[in-house]
Amino acid sequence: MATKDSLSQSLDRVVKHYASLFKLPSYRRVVLLQALICVCGGLVTALILFPSGEGLANGLFLGVSLFTASLILDHVVSKFVLRRDAIYNLRRTGVLSLACLGLWLFFILVGNVVALFTHDLAWWIRLCLLGYSAMLILRLVVFNASSDARYEKRVAASLVQPLVCIVPFIVVWTRIGYAPTIPMFLYLICSLVVGVVSSHIFLYFIDKVGKVSLGISSMSLFKAFLLTWIVNLNAPFEEFLEQLGEEQNVEFSLIKFESSKTKAVVAVPSVHPGPFKNIGSSILPSLLKNAIEKEFDCVACVPHGLFGHELDLASQLQNQLVIRHVVEAMNFEASGAKASPFVTVTNGLAVACCQIFGDFAFLSVTLAPNTTEDFPQELGMFVRKEAGKQGLACCVVVNAHNSIDGLNGMPEALDSLKNVATTCLERAVSQKQSSFQVGAATVSPRDFSLGDGMGDGGITVIVVKVGKQRTAYVVIDGNNMVSGLREKILSVLHSFGVDAGEVYTTDTHSVSALILGRRGYHPIGEAIPHDKLIGYIEEATHSALSNLERVRAGCCSVNVSGAKVIGKERLESLSLLIDKGLQRAKKVVAPVFVLSGLLLMLFLLFI
Repeated sequence: MATKDSLSQSLDRVVKHYASLFKLPSYRRVVLLQALICVCGGLVTALILFPSGEGLANGLFLGVSLFTASLILDHVVSKFVLRRDAIYNLRRTGVLSLACLGLWLFFILVGNVVALFTHDLAWWIRLCLLGYSAMLILRLVVFNASSDARYEKRVAASLVQPLVCIVPFIVVWTRIGYAPTIPMFLYLICSLVVGVVSSHIFLYFIDKVGKVSLGISSMSLFKAFLLTWIVNLNAPFEEFLEQLGEEQNVEFSLIKFESSKTKAVVAVPSVHPGPFKNIGSSILPSLLKNAIEKEFDCVACVPHGLFGHELDLASQLQNQLVIRHVVEAMNFEASGAKASPFVTVTNGLAVACCQIFGDFAFLSVTLAPNTTEDFPQELGMFVRKEAGKQGLACCVVVNAHNSIDGLNGMPEALDSLKNVATTCLERAVSQKQSSFQVGAATVSPRDFSLGDGMGDGGITVIVVKVGKQRTAYVVIDGNNMVSGLREKILSVLHSFGVDAGEVYTTDTHSVSALILGRRGYHPIGEAIPHDKLIGYIEEATHSALSNLERVRAGCCSVNVSGAKVIGKERLESLSLLIDKGLQRAKKVVAPVFVLSGLLLMLFLLFI
């Protein structure tokens, strides 16, 4: 059993790899770099090919004209041509222009060197024209691959800058005695045709990968991915997930503590909060928590169940479906008036914690301080079967998901987890039950963000008092926590009168794919200062201790039929599709664009 499955690793790799595509400099820096490229290109050309005072003036004119044209056209493209495009604001349009100008500068400098050694300025002109074609093709490929604008607008955005920026070159060529010729204008037309055709051929081969693998367009999927990543627009990507999803019955285990009204709820879903950001069920823990609290005026928490990415919900529509069913099912009876003390069992590798409420058990497992990632459903089925042997009507099993010190799993852990869970159940059942009290509270730290690893659900603490023993269940809306922090939290809680407890994370993926790094997210405690975090946990615990009252407990299992999930096989294929597209791109980029370049170079020989 690997504690972090291959699918999760695939998703993490994709997220981490493509995050670097969108780490863009500020617009001011983009403008400065554009100015540097244009002016330096013009001055270098003047110094190499036209060392006279008139040549320097031509070089300055070329550089300043290119920069001015680029600056104005970036505004025109972003504000008018692609005005409604969700991705191409002024900064991103400027970054693309910067890349194109850098590519053009390369051809200009190569032309300078060739002209210097051949003593023929015609070679400089030819290489400048070839650079114009390369810039045109690059813009066609990028806009067609990433913009969601209509086709004619994508083409207009691709063409307008190269066509205008070639004008300063033509002016300079005319000044130095190389007036435009009919072949030159024919080349410009030919370049447009070759650029459009070659870019379409290139993108066709990439698009075909998705159609063959999953029956969907690779480019459409990539655009939807960009919309999700860049502007948090989840609907386009979720349309693909709905199309690829499969209907399945999903289960929620509910624990309710109530007195005159509902006091606290523990909801454990059998769906995974993924795959990333606001897609699918990534934000389900906080959504479900908020829905229950709003409906019943109580404190709720949503710890992590025993499952993996094979049970990600497909969309927000599916989130609302399961939330509605859970809320409707909350009216079950809570009749358990007694509870056992909290029991902890460890064998040196695995840890199990269990408490019995009436005729049902609440049990959690962890490998802390070793890495504790997703556990297989097999473990949950095993524990529930063992609970049945002990005469329990219900057993809610939770993966504490509370320690990460690396990305490697522990294949030998499953047997250890089964053993400690069985022993813990036996000891908990053997304990004498007595009346109990429950207090609960939630805090939402405003100084911790999604980028820091803290989800919208904040920190929830439920305190259970049985006899003199006070147990704290601490649930943090995050994707795991750094190794050793769990133990530090429990130690601090013990110092002010909490006898036992466990710390859980929800495994929310709303915090995933937000940062650059080896994981694409911060586990709790990696970016958040430990003392501040523990301070908030202390605050919630004190609040929970202050509202302790005698309650009854109840347990219920809710089955939601027809929920659409992304199956493991589909999600694995989807997570690897962009990688496959890039591999195909590497194979076809040389044949397509080298052939296009050779065709254009042959044409240039007649200029």
